[in-house]
Amino acid sequence: MQLSRLRGRKICERLLRDGMLWRGRTMIIHWLPTAPRHPSVDPSKCGVYFGTIASTRLDKSAVRRNRMRRRCREAFRTVLRQYSEEHIFTQARMPSLQLLVAPRSSSLSFPFLDLQKEVRFFLTSIHGTRKKEQ
Repeated sequence: MQLSRLRGRKICERLLRDGMLWRGRTMIIHWLPTAPRHPSVDPSKCGVYFGTIASTRLDKSAVRRNRMRRRCREAFRTVLRQYSEEHIFTQARMPSLQLLVAPRSSSLSFPFLDLQKEVRFFLTSIHGTRKKEQ
């Protein structure tokens, strides 16, 4: 499964307003289990649409904010690649997801393996909540 870009102000605002919230030690994630409403997105295809938010309140340095974004994005990308290689998440088991990630300042100092563990915990908690809903 590949990470696609979550784009558009209206899509991000809708996700912030209507999305479910997950809080971790290194990131806050707003998510919805649907494909975004965008002309270039095919809603029948499975995909993970990923976007980030990092305001200047997080850190005054743009370099550090961008590093936080890149570390979170890379953690998601590597974990999703592992899951698709191991056939843990397939199209039948996981629908499209919209993720809007707000990294916390602790995401800079955390080891990368701990970031990946947190992403795995998030994905398994989503998968567990989807089973309870059905």
